[in-house]
Amino acid sequence: MSRRQQGSADVKTFDGFPAEAFRFYQDLEKHNTRDHWHRHKDTYDSCVREPMEALAAELGEKYGAVKVWRPQRDVRFAKDKSPYKTYQGLTAGSADSVGYYLQLDAEGLRLGGGYHGLSSEQVERYREAVDDGRSGAALQRIVDELTADDWNLIGERLKTKPRDCPADHPRVELLRYRSLAADRVHRVSDGIDGEAAVRLVRDGWDALGPLVDWLDRHVSTTGGS
Repeated sequence: MSRRQQGSADVKTFDGFPAEAFRFYQDLEKHNTRDHWHRHKDTYDSCVREPMEALAAELGEKYGAVKVWRPQRDVRFAKDKSPYKTYQGLTAGSADSVGYYLQLDAEGLRLGGGYHGLSSEQVERYREAVDDGRSGAALQRIVDELTADDWNLIGERLKTKPRDCPADHPRVELLRYRSLAADRVHRVSDGIDGEAAVRLVRDGWDALGPLVDWLDRHVSTTGGS
């Protein structure tokens, strides 16, 4: 990976993700052990971690604070004791559980944006905004446009409608969500160069911008609602 000078700091430039990055996770899915990890840690550092950190620095110019997540799993309360995540995650603008994310795994690159892990207060704010004729209709238009463009709506959902919600509510399906996001997988397991990867992430996150902005405005306890 090349480097460029930025003031007095020696900053790595983002040259993309090589095919080895995706093969690393293909192998890790089969051999998720500490011994395997440490035997291939050089590949993780050079093909995954360093490019992801360089990409985070580049994205930060537009999206603010960008965080590269650690590869270790928290297995304290998990039945699955596999020590490592089978993906590398990156998030932006994630204050108060809202923002964008990027995930690199064996399949390729997964882009997403929305809210995760809402508090009870935030769920209530969300439902009030969805129930409202103006803000709820705006969200419906946003998710309709996203799903028409092959984005998948994801999030924690009730099995049935919320209590006291009319069965014929025009947005009953949206009211079932307790957290809401959209994501899409781009299969680039043969590798992707830096310019194409940055364009892919920016175009994807920009498409998700209306959803993230709506959630930030109406659900975030620090937003503009």
